[in-house]
Amino acid sequence: MTMAGQTINDRLLAARHSLAGQGLAKSVCKATTEECIGPKKKHLDYLVHCTNEPNVSIPHLANLLIERSQNANWVVVYKSLITTHHLMAYGNERFMQYLASSNSTFNLSSFLDKGTVQDGGMGVPGGRMGYDMSPFIRRYAKYLNEKSLSYRAMAFDFCKVKRGKEEGSLRSMNAEKLLKTLPVLQAQLDALLEFDCQSNDLSNGVINMSFMLLFRDLIRLFACYNDGIINLLEKYFDMNKKHARDALDLYKKFLVRMDRVGEFLKVAENVGIDKGDIPDLTKAPSSLLDALEQHLATLEGRKVSAANTPTQSSSNQRNVKSAVSALSSTSSAFGTAAASSKFDTTNGIDEQLKAQVLAEEEAAMNQYKSKVSSPTSSGAAGASAALTNPFLSSPPAAQAGQPIVDLFGAASAQPAAAAAATKASDDLLQLGNPFADMFDASGGGGAAAAGATGAALNANNLWMHNNGFNGASVSSAAATNAFVSDSNFSSVFGNTEPAGNAGDGPAKYDGAVSSPFDWGATDDDGGAAQ
Repeated sequence: MTMAGQTINDRLLAARHSLAGQGLAKSVCKATTEECIGPKKKHLDYLVHCTNEPNVSIPHLANLLIERSQNANWVVVYKSLITTHHLMAYGNERFMQYLASSNSTFNLSSFLDKGTVQDGGMGVPGGRMGYDMSPFIRRYAKYLNEKSLSYRAMAFDFCKVKRGKEEGSLRSMNAEKLLKTLPVLQAQLDALLEFDCQSNDLSNGVINMSFMLLFRDLIRLFACYNDGIINLLEKYFDMNKKHARDALDLYKKFLVRMDRVGEFLKVAENVGIDKGDIPDLTKAPSSLLDALEQHLATLEGRKVSAANTPTQSSSNQRNVKSAVSALSSTSSAFGTAAASSKFDTTNGIDEQLKAQVLAEEEAAMNQYKSKVSSPTSSGAAGASAALTNPFLSSPPAAQAGQPIVDLFGAASAQPAAAAAATKASDDLLQLGNPFADMFDASGGGGAAAAGATGAALNANNLWMHNNGFNGASVSSAAATNAFVSDSNFSSVFGNTEPAGNAGDGPAKYDGAVSSPFDWGATDDDGGAAQ
């Protein structure tokens, strides 16, 4: 059962690493899922970044990948090999150094995935795909092991050395060291060519990605190999008998490998790689091999068909020059292809196209920033900004003369007449209605109109005159207040006004509240209540 391409096993394993705080193991798990596509670029880029971090353990990372290669699922094993190859090509050299110095290599010489055949092929489209991919996994693992061994022997990666006539490492190497280096390079190239896939074998995204990585390495390896052979031919006629014998054997092997490289390039052309991106192979003239053999026979003292005359020697020099010229054109073609970064992308995106798209996006972003940098500019842009930005729009002219109501400020003082008409029984807790007082207390020429409006609102509001929350109500409904009467209020709290003021008007509350528990205990003279 799968979820959005990834299996439940992938999800559970990633969740387990997340809970354990193992970020590196989670990234390796994400790059080597059971999904039948190549590892995603974001996971590969993160792992490449990890190889450049000093606090990341390179042995731990390599062991995680080797552990994933022991999985029973061919997709997981293949993607672990691809991830390792990607880190060897683009990661820090520390990763390559550890693989070269470590004894733990990919032991997959007998790998065979029979699961997809036994379960009827339900796990992967194609039924026999796991069984068919197993030979390529074994060959691919062998190449990666050979790549590590060549680094252990030479202390450098042939795919990363300098190439060319002037700065090429193998082009300027002395004869003795060259004779020791070329066999190591040939062994790595042989392991790559043994991958031996055809166009119809490239049927899924996993093997396609491995083929592109192998194609990238082949271009660089053969460019380096070609430089070494050119250097070998230029020094051949100055070698002693032993070195000349070894050099002739290396050149014969070179001719065989050149044919096999041509077959590999034909497969690359058939699977969709642009023919202009595939370098041309220019072979040396066949007469050069005869000249090399005659020179070796002369050194060994054997009889040859033609004597070693000055004419023959000059002919050999011309053959060598023509061969060097032909191989130099091949070296130039492969060097140009190796220097190109077009095949360095694992997601199939050309770097030039990517740079062009990024430049266009940056130009569009700069244009947008120039528009929004001055939102108060005049014209249609300024008007549009004023409509969409409330901080840029000014208040309408009709509202400019109206007073600003402060709902949270202190309420305005009531007029003296209104305060005199207020009774204590109308506001038991002295709460009042601050919003009504605020809206009723208008200043300036509009005070009378505002007061009339407030009175009309209070008259229609049941809460303003029925429940005692408004002490300024002048409605007739206040006289029939069912909540409390003046006599009941006076009987409970006592008369709060002096006796001389009893006929002056309604009782006014002075703020001193008598205890409701004292009225029944004593009378006015201090005696007991009757």
